[in-house]
Amino acid sequence: MIFQRALRREMASAAGATFTVLFSISVTWTLIGVLGKAAGGKVASSDVIALIAFAVLNYLPTLVILTSFISVLMVVTRTYRDSEMVVWFASGLSLASWIRPVLTFGLPLVLITAGLSFVATPWAKQKSSEYVERFEKREDLQKVSPGQFKESAGANRIFFVEGGGGKSSVVQNVFVNTVDERGTSVVVAREGVVTTGPKGERYLVLKNGRRYQGTPGTADFQSMEFDSYSMRVTQQAQELESEHEAVAMPTMELLIHNDSIARAELLWRIGQPLTCLVLLLLAVPLGFVNPRAGSSANLIIALLVFFSYNNFVKLVEASVKQSKMTFALSWWPLHLGALLVVLGLFAWRLNLNHRYHPLALIAVYKRSRNKKD
Repeated sequence: MIFQRALRREMASAAGATFTVLFSISVTWTLIGVLGKAAGGKVASSDVIALIAFAVLNYLPTLVILTSFISVLMVVTRTYRDSEMVVWFASGLSLASWIRPVLTFGLPLVLITAGLSFVATPWAKQKSSEYVERFEKREDLQKVSPGQFKESAGANRIFFVEGGGGKSSVVQNVFVNTVDERGTSVVVAREGVVTTGPKGERYLVLKNGRRYQGTPGTADFQSMEFDSYSMRVTQQAQELESEHEAVAMPTMELLIHNDSIARAELLWRIGQPLTCLVLLLLAVPLGFVNPRAGSSANLIIALLVFFSYNNFVKLVEASVKQSKMTFALSWWPLHLGALLVVLGLFAWRLNLNHRYHPLALIAVYKRSRNKKD
């Protein structure tokens, strides 16, 4: 009992340190990506913090799985390296006695992974897509930041304002360059106001400005001054409501849909907590290290195992999405196979002294070869 409490405390401490490192890396990586999109005008600058939070929430199931796996593996490896496992075995306990403290420590993490996978992650993806979609469907003038050139959604018009923009409908010192079938036109004005027509179309009403049409120095070049000039920005009112993709669909809705895309997404969500549980158990026999060895490659092996397992789950998901496999015959074989590998590794470690153990057979073979020589 004392051993188990000590193990749980050590695993919790290792999990806290591991999660802090992984979370910091993911936040930094996400921050760079979102800030790059904001600088490029793909998302609103006011939505940066929210988008970072949603993106990090999407990564949390993977971070929790990797944290649980690495923390258990680190503790098992340390006990082998510091010869504490000898004390454990001398007390009459086997490697299988690790299963209870590991599950006591890991089951809350499995439940957290399930909650994130089934509830939090779809909600975060849905909100993130809504934020991006809302910005993309705003009229062109509302996307303009003061002091920056901005291309319209139709790629035929460039805006520049010195003041206003954003949520305000009034902009100051406007420059608009338009290219259409009649050629190139440039409009400059001191002030512009966004108004809505009777059918929901958006207009930019420019005041006190000048319009230039054509190429300077040619016969068709035109220049005119105006007190008020209307320019249509959008054709009609655009609705923000849209049909969200399967990745952003709530789990209860996925259960209703029978199409392959929805089933593939459901398989991925089910696979997250199952992966966490299997890797927790796999870390116990995988953490073996020779105490006399100076270093261990267990952490590198653990990362390879994690990414391989994750890629296999993705491969099965892609097969279901392409209707090559059915959902009923795809969600469990991979995890069952991984669990059998865990049982095989436990049997390998528990029966090291058995005469039919592979290592014992190899040792017998080497001795026989030496006698012949």
